[in-house]
Amino acid sequence: MSIPVIDLFAGPGGLGEGFSSLRDQNGNPVFKIHLSIEKDHFAHKTLELRSFFRQFPDGKVPEDYYRYIRREGITKEELFSRNEREAKAAQKEAWRFELAKEHALEIDERIKEALDGEQLWVLIGGPPCQAYSIVGRSRMRGSDPSKYENDPRHYLYKEYLRTLTTHRPPVFVMENVKGILSSRVNGEAIFEKILHDLSLAGHNDSQKGYRLYTLNPYAQKAQPGDFVIHAEKHNIPQRRHRVIVVGVRSDLDVKPEPLYERQTTVTVGDAILDLPRIRSGISKELDSFAVWSGILEEFSKNTGRLEPMPEDVRKEIEMGCISRDHLTLGGEFIPIELGGHPSVWLKEYAWWFMDERLKGYSNHSARSHIRQDLFRYLYASCYAKARKTFPRIADFPYYLRPAHHNVEDAAAGKLFTDRFRVQLEDKPSTTVVSHISKDGHYFIHPDTTQCRSLTVREAARLQTFPDNYFFEGNRTSQYTQVGNAVPPLLARQIGQSMAELLGMLYNST
Repeated sequence: MSIPVIDLFAGPGGLGEGFSSLRDQNGNPVFKIHLSIEKDHFAHKTLELRSFFRQFPDGKVPEDYYRYIRREGITKEELFSRNEREAKAAQKEAWRFELAKEHALEIDERIKEALDGEQLWVLIGGPPCQAYSIVGRSRMRGSDPSKYENDPRHYLYKEYLRTLTTHRPPVFVMENVKGILSSRVNGEAIFEKILHDLSLAGHNDSQKGYRLYTLNPYAQKAQPGDFVIHAEKHNIPQRRHRVIVVGVRSDLDVKPEPLYERQTTVTVGDAILDLPRIRSGISKELDSFAVWSGILEEFSKNTGRLEPMPEDVRKEIEMGCISRDHLTLGGEFIPIELGGHPSVWLKEYAWWFMDERLKGYSNHSARSHIRQDLFRYLYASCYAKARKTFPRIADFPYYLRPAHHNVEDAAAGKLFTDRFRVQLEDKPSTTVVSHISKDGHYFIHPDTTQCRSLTVREAARLQTFPDNYFFEGNRTSQYTQVGNAVPPLLARQIGQSMAELLGMLYNST
């Protein structure tokens, strides 16, 4: 029997995907999502579609699913109507609903129904983190300090806490941003309060609360900073640092094993350079490959006439950073023959990322950028190629610096010096965040010939979503979903630790 999982604040399902992917020695799922709750419309649609995918045994997903992803004239309604039993199961599992105090009775009833009397189960999830992130706090405090102090998202963890208190799972996993460690509300350290509240969940005269553990192998004590997991140390091509708290009910005599840290580093190049090469679009003017390449060609020929730039960067631009191949803008689906050769890491994880039945790549369309940003992207990527680091604002020629009111402060190193950031080919990426939905300036592709920001599929690769994981909604929503998710391959490692822990509980009963 698979171990039931209840997933709160599920987003597009990264944490649940990792747990769901685990198999026992007989090939049976170790965990099964019984209920995942998410309020966002598009994230829920993604969650529901992936739940539908998981209703089928490995390798038995109907061809119509792939036709839907490839945009071959089949709607989601038609897909579901042709597979009614699996569709109903997915719709029951993925629940679009807001976790809020006023909905407590309805939520509790759905969780109780989903568990159906099962006592050995796990609660997972991460309350929305925008209120805790350093950038989010800076923005709110900058515009209106009281807005930050009164942000109700500070206390969404209490919905998670209420579920612990009411349903008393043997084990829980809670995820959040590293910024929560330094977040304070009305002078109170929010993370220390959360730890205190979690440890006392359900505590009364007849029962105790939870013992809290970190999965950090080097933590000596469960101090706030010890709960941080560095994704790049766990075979993830991204420097994503997240707080992971594991709780074990105090009446149970087990504790989780920490995650194993890898010695090798997975890079951006390992993760994305096999994907089809595409070009950026041009916004606010005529767009074609000829116009695009002409704009960049003109810029490259004028590098010596304009304000001097570093000689090594200028040479990199003039040596032919502009693609001679006819590149398209990509699309919601691109045939596999347009892709390149996978890295050693991707070959090792082909069982995870690749799906021969998909026959291509989804969610791989390029953004459009204004002409001046095309120049900045070309300069930045050539700078990174020449110097093996990304340029700060002070490293840009004056005519390429953005016309922002605080650009001089940035050039002086006072704030946001990395406004245009190239993701370096030979290093893990920076943290993929939901802000990628706003613009691509922090996520410039390392290939100088493409002159663009990362696509949704490339961001999803850095987050370790399988290629057959399709993100619903418009592109802005897709980026937001990917940026808010837990990397499924990291979640799988967390799930493995929980499986071993729950296995000990099962064997002891």
